[in-house]
Amino acid sequence: MFQSFETTARPEQGPPRLAALRAAFGAAGLDGFIVPRADAHQGEYVAPADQRLAWLTGFTGSAGFCIALSDIAGIFVDGRYRSQVKAQVDTDAFTPVPWPEMKPGDWLKVHLPQGGRVAFDPWLHTKKEIAELERTLEGSGIEACPEKNFVDEVWTDRPKPPVGPVAIQPLEFAGETAESKRTRLGAELAEGGQEVAVLTLPDSISWLLNIRGSDIERNPVVQAFALLHATGRLTLFVAPEKLTDEVRSHFGPDVTLRPPAAFAPALRTLTGPVRVDRATAPLQVVLELEEAGIDIAWAPDPCLLPKAKKNAAEIAGMVEAHLRDGAAMVEFLAWLDTEAPRGRLTEVDVVKALEGFRRATNALREISFETICGTGPNGALPHYRVSEQSNRPLSSGEIVVIDSGGQYVDGTTDITRTVVIGPVDPEAKAAFTRVLQGMIAISRLRWPRGIAGAHLDSIARYNLWLAGQDYDHGTGHGVGCYLSVHEGPQRLSRTGDVPLEPGMILSNEPGYYREGSFGIRIENLVLVEEASAVPGGDPSRKMLSFRTLTFAPIDRRLIDAGALTEAERTWLNAYHAEVAGRIGARVSAPAREWLAAATRPV
Repeated sequence: MFQSFETTARPEQGPPRLAALRAAFGAAGLDGFIVPRADAHQGEYVAPADQRLAWLTGFTGSAGFCIALSDIAGIFVDGRYRSQVKAQVDTDAFTPVPWPEMKPGDWLKVHLPQGGRVAFDPWLHTKKEIAELERTLEGSGIEACPEKNFVDEVWTDRPKPPVGPVAIQPLEFAGETAESKRTRLGAELAEGGQEVAVLTLPDSISWLLNIRGSDIERNPVVQAFALLHATGRLTLFVAPEKLTDEVRSHFGPDVTLRPPAAFAPALRTLTGPVRVDRATAPLQVVLELEEAGIDIAWAPDPCLLPKAKKNAAEIAGMVEAHLRDGAAMVEFLAWLDTEAPRGRLTEVDVVKALEGFRRATNALREISFETICGTGPNGALPHYRVSEQSNRPLSSGEIVVIDSGGQYVDGTTDITRTVVIGPVDPEAKAAFTRVLQGMIAISRLRWPRGIAGAHLDSIARYNLWLAGQDYDHGTGHGVGCYLSVHEGPQRLSRTGDVPLEPGMILSNEPGYYREGSFGIRIENLVLVEEASAVPGGDPSRKMLSFRTLTFAPIDRRLIDAGALTEAERTWLNAYHAEVAGRIGARVSAPAREWLAAATRPV
């Protein structure tokens, strides 16, 4: 099994660890220390060596941070984790803070009214993040101070950094040689008057060099730093024990290999202007360059957009990966429909079975994230992770949210289906139908070029808003190609300010969550492409649309067909017909029989 069900949160260990941290920063004459979820690469998923927030507090969510002061420790979490944080931390020691509604600077001004010095590790925060904090603190007398990491000082049994082996991503799936990518991006640097770009995101470096790694569970990326020169040459700062002779040969003569410890000193030797992404590069990169008097050119990581806009080979791989994964999902859903009514399944059983069906493809490299399987009230936790302690039986009359995905060498998948066990609660059915209407609305969209995800996000929420309902996460995130399941810069959310472009792949996943009762989410992945012409349309106005990549039935028992419009019903029936047509030949005879019934027109 890739997934384990161990209970990793240890709330009882929080108070003594917090006391040790307070003693450490207090001895340095400081009034507080900020503990983020991020590592030096600003990845959403972090290695055990970088799980400082979880070690200190017990909170294991994928986003959040703690500000520990001498008399209060605030743990900042967004709407996805408001319930989870209460279950995972000692709330006598750590005070949950609603973020981003409450900004860290505003919170500090309340709890340090006389001013003070709050430290942070500049390797774990970006220039953008600290600049925003400093703006909020202006005039307060509170100083944000770059310092050593005091958590590392008191974390005596901290694991070592990962040294997972590096593999070559075959050209048939990458679609472009690493040399071509380096040359192309180097030319863009030269055109912008930049001598070199600092790369700190593992998925950017992995994409650029056509390599994949095993440093981070669920994400086949290589933890490293890199300097890309305008000439196309590149210096890669990576632990040498990760590399085989084959991988070293793959890099070629224009890639220089150095150990990670050489990265900071190398920054001081560069000739500017040096391109730095203020939103992703550690602040320490900026401090090294500024102290050496090197000009900085602020601009996004040059790999972000090219990586997000998948080429033909990457799209073909993602299509095949989703058909393979769709077949595994159909086998699983058919099994679940047979076994769940017997009353013997738990959430853990479901997760194990689903991974088993994916493994049966003989192509699964990893799951793309910890499978979310929540029944009843557990389904109301958007990022719920089932453990041995929380494991709940599937019961008649409850609905189950199953969010999962696979990592295959040709693509990454992410799919959510919500299914019912036995009779359907009318309120849940009504909410499910509204969520489905939002998913269909995004699927059917056409929009003019230049539109960003923030302009589209509310369309998925229309029917929920009419009913006084909503959800506290974005409608969609970018997805990598055998890379991170969460990929920027594109997103369907209120913060999505990057215009969508052909080749981008995003999730389409509206939801609804009633705390203590049930949760609903329906998710497909979609590909941005040029929209076909429509009769009467303006031929001079170029439009884009989504093509759905995910093929698995949506539970018809949860749909109030009478609430759908004719256009919504037509889309749903056409989608189910396509699911049956594309997946039917790939599954066993019993699953094919189940699929035929599950995709009947509504």
